[in-house]
Amino acid sequence: MELITDFLSTIGYLVLALFILVTFHELGHFLAARLFGMRVDRFSIGFPPRLVGFVKGDTDYCISATPLGGYVKIAGLMDETMDDSHAESEPQPWEYRSKPVWQRMIVISAGVIFNVILAIIIYTVVTFSYGEQVIPAVNVPGVYVAEGSFMHEMGFNSGDKLVKINGQTPIYFRDFFNVSELTVSSIAYTVEREGRLVDIKLPTDFLDKARDEKLVSIIDAIPSEISKVVPSSPADQGGLKPGDKLIQINGAEVGYWVQMTDLIKNAESSLAINVKRGLDTLSLSVTPDPDTKTIGVQMVDPIQFFGAMEVEHGFGTSIATGFQRSMDTLLGTIRGIMKIASGELAIKDNLGGPVAIATVTKEMSEQGGYRGFWEITAFLSLSLAVMNMLPIPVLDGGHLVFLFYEAITRRQPSERIKGIFQQAGFILILVLVVYVTFNDIVRALGL
Repeated sequence: MELITDFLSTIGYLVLALFILVTFHELGHFLAARLFGMRVDRFSIGFPPRLVGFVKGDTDYCISATPLGGYVKIAGLMDETMDDSHAESEPQPWEYRSKPVWQRMIVISAGVIFNVILAIIIYTVVTFSYGEQVIPAVNVPGVYVAEGSFMHEMGFNSGDKLVKINGQTPIYFRDFFNVSELTVSSIAYTVEREGRLVDIKLPTDFLDKARDEKLVSIIDAIPSEISKVVPSSPADQGGLKPGDKLIQINGAEVGYWVQMTDLIKNAESSLAINVKRGLDTLSLSVTPDPDTKTIGVQMVDPIQFFGAMEVEHGFGTSIATGFQRSMDTLLGTIRGIMKIASGELAIKDNLGGPVAIATVTKEMSEQGGYRGFWEITAFLSLSLAVMNMLPIPVLDGGHLVFLFYEAITRRQPSERIKGIFQQAGFILILVLVVYVTFNDIVRALGL
């Protein structure tokens, strides 16, 4: 029963997010077409067969059975429906094909433009409503990097203080992991190590490795200091107290919380612990719980420890922040697609289909509530914008290729040629959807 409920919940989040994204995308096409006097025969959320709707004026507004998209059927345009019935007649004033190239380009691009606008609106409203909780980069003195780990192989050491990324000095710690910076052709960090600056250039396959490996985060900067001891726990029985900072476990130097917990989990018996308590250094013995491999202590709150700032934004700065977040995400997504096209990133590891989208949307919504849902919706809106601009027939980018051809040669491709390319594009998209969906399922099953 729980499995069924979880499945329905996942599907519900996916359908809601897609409904919002598709409606806004198609609304862009619809409004642009109407602006230039084109007749719109159908505004459909979902692909045929038609389920429910109503007709007003020349337009059939409806919801269709296949929920993975939608379309606006504009008179005189061969679209997803492959309808070329208009080809045998002369162009009419209300048809798409009778309008100037520049107007048709705007109509085709309007869906993508509306997806970008939607993301900016969402990020703006989220920023205005919730503000931001940020940790100044200067407040984080260093991070823990385990020897032999992915980050250690990249050139990072424990205790490194992040200073720059790609030559820029971030104000906030989170900006060291900005998607627009992590998708440039050559990624470079500057760290402060033992009083000197060290440059670390990451390999071109960094993002591929980063999918399955752990990057450093604010958790890795938390010191091995105890904020709370659980009563009657091994730590309590061993004499540990709140405020103690563990500096050595079984002879191994300790400075970070993650480092401390790794040593405790891997211990086979009692722990010889040296702690700093005020000005004193004490030697204690603690035996971890054999079942949980824990000793019953809690780490300090990183929000308080690193002096996180609550930044409240007015309407003007919320718009600026929303626009900046959208541009960073858009640029990062475009660069990511280019890396996949060039072979720097593997397709199977970096493209997600409906299963991955549904899973991520559900996780973000459950962890972040309304804010999480709207933020992943904004991200998906920008992803949809980029994907739609790919020069593949059936997609908006494919239509633009035809229009650029017409603008250069001063003649339209024949409807027959368009139809052939549209069908080839449809098959390509179908194969891609099947591939990424299968890949999503394999990843979800851990195969």
